[in-house]
Parts: sequence; C-alpha cells; structure tokens
Amino acid sequence: MTVLEARALAVAVPGRVLFRGLDLILEAGQSWGLLGANGIGKTTLLHTLAGLRPAAAGEVCLEGVRLQQLDRKALARRIGVLFQDSRDTFPATVLETVMGGRYPHLPLWGGETAEDLRRAGEALERVALAPLQHRRIDTLSGGERRRLAAALLLVQAPDILLLDEPVNHLDLHHQITLLSLFTEQAAHGRALLMSLHDVNLVLRFCSHALLLIDDHTLVAGPAAEVVTAANLERLYHHGIREVRDAGRRFYFPE
Repeated sequence: MTVLEARALAVAVPGRVLFRGLDLILEAGQSWGLLGANGIGKTTLLHTLAGLRPAAAGEVCLEGVRLQQLDRKALARRIGVLFQDSRDTFPATVLETVMGGRYPHLPLWGGETAEDLRRAGEALERVALAPLQHRRIDTLSGGERRRLAAALLLVQAPDILLLDEPVNHLDLHHQITLLSLFTEQAAHGRALLMSLHDVNLVLRFCSHALLLIDDHTLVAGPAAEVVTAANLERLYHHGIREVRDAGRRFYFPE
C-alpha cells in the first residue's frame, strides 16, 4: 500500500535548486536508505516530505491527500521526524520529554493516561534509558539524547518515520541496536526513510535506497540493485572498492 508519495518534487534553498523531478513512493513495510554528499539536500528533502517546508515544485501526498490539506496534529499522528540534532527547549526530565510523543494522540480536553505512561516506559526500555527516566535532559550525553529522540518517536507511533542521520553520536553497539529497532517498525507495517552516511548500514538495514547524485540525477530502487560501486563513485566523486564476504557486499573508499 502506498503511504507517502512525492510527485515531480523539486527542493530548493534561497538562490539554489538542490534537486528536481523526484518521483518517490514509500510503501508500508519498506525501509529506505537516503544517500548523498554533504549539502545535496537530504535534510531539506526529509523536512519537505514531512510537510515542514514547502516544495519548490511538485507535491507530497499522504495516501492521495496533499500534506497542505491536513492539520498539524493529524499529520503528527501519521508522520514522525527524527531531526539531525536535538535542542533542549525546557529543562524537562527524560520521562517528561518522551511523554511528549503522545501529544498527537491526546483528546482536546484530556491528559495522559496510564497507557501513555506504559508506552513511554516501554520505549525507554527499548533504547536502554529507563534507568535515566528521572534525569534532566540537559545532563545527558550526545548519544543518550539521540536515543531519547528515538524513544520519543517510538511513543509517537507514526505510520511513516523520516530519520535524519539517526546514528549521530552513537557508538557501534547503539548504532546497530537503534537501526534494528527502526527497521523492526517497518517490518510491522510502517514506512521508513532515513539518511545515512555509512553505505554498508544501508545495505544491511534497508530494502530500498534513494541516491541524490546531483540536482537532476536521482537513482531509486531496491538497495541491492542501486547501491553499486559505480553509482557510489558518481555520488561521492571518489574511488570505491567492493569487498565480498560470506555472500555480502561491503564498500570502502579507495
């Protein structure tokens, strides 16, 4: 089932079109990896797909309805965003922060329920932050903040997850744990699109890949088909070496 669709999408910043002509369909159960050089527009694309900024041309539709026709709270129930960096707005605790993910699901005059609290506790357990639930967020490390942002997204429980460099600040163990957690969400019927810098993580965790090569060259399809040495050399303007081991492909810079 098609969940989110971009049609002839163009994304721009003042004075420059980053890319144009993107046709993309995200379906339930798919995990997409987004690859591109620095400054190509990965973050801007994710924000546009989430309805947080206007497209320069084209449109983004959620199950056939343009994002501009949906109110913000309804959109937040369907689309969740993990931003590249998190900022502390209020001196809240870890638990108070993650409970904020339930806001889109609360009735107009209602507060959090025992079920909301249970969901928050379960999400903190899954990202190994339950022991820190009463800590203030301004005392957390960069990696702990990243895991907290992931827990908030799990509590929000949207149908579409748009993740901007989700493994920023994370050590190897937490990178694999968090990506496994997110791809598990896709396996349970959600749609996932995440920007990553590690090509080998895309091959390991993503069913599909979108490569932003330049402002008019976009390559999209099953990850096993589009993530190749030739495409990666076009993408990064650098020599790439392919290594095969136990039936898997790995790519490294020359």
